Amino acid sequence: MADELDPVIHAQARLRVVATLAPFAPGDSISFPRLQKLLDMTAGNLSTHLRKLEEADYVAVTKTHEGRVPATYVALTPTGRRAFEAYTEQLRALLG
Repeated sequence: MADELDPVIHAQARLRVVATLAPFAPGDSISFPRLQKLLDMTAGNLSTHLRKLEEADYVAVTKTHEGRVPATYVALTPTGRRAFEAYTEQLRALLG
């Protein structure tokens, strides 16, 4: 059905992730620990939901090193941004 809400985004935890990333400028990212703190999620739970969003090409997860310390950054992809915009439009239409 064309007017169904996107099931990848619709899960509460993933919706929170995407909604948190959406205000960032395209190409901007947030560190995994910062995102985890903002969402008050365990590392394992956040990782599971990020994996699902990454499989749908809604987020990009970049692993790097800062000095000798591993660092992970998360960004909303253009596909993810379009999907979130479509999701919010569908939700407004459903509620409106």
